[in-house]
Amino acid sequence: MKRFGQILAGVTLLFAAQTHAETVRVAKQFGVSYLPLIVMQEEHLLEAEGKARGLDLEVQFLTISNGASINDALISGNLEFASGGVGPMLTIWGKTRNNLKVRGVATLNAMPIWLNTSNPKVHALHDFTETDKIALPAVKVTIQAIVMQMAAAKEFGMANFAKFDPITVSLGHPDAQVALMSFKSEINAHFTSAPFMYEELLDPRIHTVLNSYDVLGGPHTFNAVWATTAYHDAHPKTYAAFLAALDRAQKLIAADPKKAAELYVRNEHSKIPLERVAEIVAKPENDWTMQPKQVLKFAHFMHQTGAVSTQAADWKELFFPEIYAGGGS
Repeated sequence: MKRFGQILAGVTLLFAAQTHAETVRVAKQFGVSYLPLIVMQEEHLLEAEGKARGLDLEVQFLTISNGASINDALISGNLEFASGGVGPMLTIWGKTRNNLKVRGVATLNAMPIWLNTSNPKVHALHDFTETDKIALPAVKVTIQAIVMQMAAAKEFGMANFAKFDPITVSLGHPDAQVALMSFKSEINAHFTSAPFMYEELLDPRIHTVLNSYDVLGGPHTFNAVWATTAYHDAHPKTYAAFLAALDRAQKLIAADPKKAAELYVRNEHSKIPLERVAEIVAKPENDWTMQPKQVLKFAHFMHQTGAVSTQAADWKELFFPEIYAGGGS
């Protein structure tokens, strides 16, 4: 009887070990641009794709206000999948070439970002002065900061790429929108993304100064997902499940923008009318794609400015191989 009890206990421990859930932590930020991750979260797509591969996944979606903080969390081992703008992805790619070897998993979209202002005297980049304050998620490292540097370099020469850095202020999009639209804050400009940029323009006192598509010469990747090489190599099934779940999310957005908008409103407790969110999701300028667009152009610029020490010769150096077949730039 004692022997039977020992066997039963052993079987129980083995079963518990086999069914122990694997924790997967995914970081996202604020805004419609993170819709693919929101769809994954609300529809439990990663859990479903994991189950299809024999995995029991406990998925946690964490909202963090900027890419720099997300990179800190990834480096410290508190995340499995990070997400954010191209700037933070390229920054950590360059910094971890000799250790963690962080690379892109896939992109979330190709979307424009706009620099809006309430200053009636500002109609072009050169109109900004030291008395203006431009809010963006994090100074110098976010995609908004990089696009502003690219625009400055184009207009004033490469030596002056950082011309507007001193008047930028780190502030999350929701708080920056409130500050801009209060007309009482020192913040009188906001380099932002959807839905914030569209909502700000509903006030006739606010107008757009800069569109990132004009700076880059066309559509470009806005947000991406990245991970460490160690995680990619050690968890092939979970990694495959993530890509499959992301693909399902992208297809749902394309097929049913209204449903995707409903998921966004519910997830973010947004007060924006559902129909307006659905309209933003379906705008032709907002492309829901996993394939990189003009990422190498960002990489080359950041290498020129010293933000990334390594020069990438091909976009494939920046991403893991699983998305190569779909093409990119």
